[in-house]
Amino acid sequence: MDISVVGAGRVGTALAVLWRRAGHRIVAVAGGSATAERAARHLPGVPVLGNAEAARDADVVLIATPDAAIRTACAVVAPALRAGAAVIHASGATGLYALESAAGARRLSLHPLQTCPTVEAAVDRIPGAAFAVTALDDEGFALGSGLAIDAGGSPFRLADEAKPLYHAAAVFASNYLVTVTALAEELERSAGVPDPLVALAPLQAATLSNVLRVGPAEALTGPAVRGDAATVAKNLEALNASAPEAVRPYVALADLALALAERGGRLPADGRGAVEEVLARWR
Repeated sequence: MDISVVGAGRVGTALAVLWRRAGHRIVAVAGGSATAERAARHLPGVPVLGNAEAARDADVVLIATPDAAIRTACAVVAPALRAGAAVIHASGATGLYALESAAGARRLSLHPLQTCPTVEAAVDRIPGAAFAVTALDDEGFALGSGLAIDAGGSPFRLADEAKPLYHAAAVFASNYLVTVTALAEELERSAGVPDPLVALAPLQAATLSNVLRVGPAEALTGPAVRGDAATVAKNLEALNASAPEAVRPYVALADLALALAERGGRLPADGRGAVEEVLARWR
């Protein structure tokens, strides 16, 4: 197929590279001030055009702009779309309403469930990732699935109304994992641990491995699942003294850990009450 990318940033450019490798023709890209340099490096020979011009000769137009710009970009490219063309956006959170100005085209979204800090990382990591495909009909889902497979991904169908919840889950799994790791690094450094990220890495790798192997409920360890109220109290006292901003996150996550441990049948009979009594003093 002939594909153009509007908003050729990290994800858009990486998908274009992967689709080109799979035999598709990338007819044009459009984007901001860095697009020309990015295209020259990763997509040599592909012209850099304005949004409407990029869309004109494509069977598929991928809009990979930031979420807030999808609707505007679609309104610009819609009049230029050829008959029978498809327009796809790459957002995990935004619904298909953002493509409503392209009413005569096939409309869908395609979101790789992967973190993409650079184009190079995205090209390496997108193959093997799950792809959320949201479409209005089976033909659209088939198109999105085929493109996901051509990028090396594993497609699944996601309802339009479920996208915000799906994306919130991804935020917990990726963005907040980074946030919690940054907090742990800071706390370990304050405790005198040298190279805290290096020290924490084996623990985190083993934890994720356990989650995949036995599931979250069985992989959970620590004072909450043991009903160890004394250790929870010591943790919170130390946090209050050295990093008071970490007290509320600790309490919130301890609540979730207690619920997970109880659902898994691993919490001692009197454990929850004892831990909750400690947590209540810090709410």
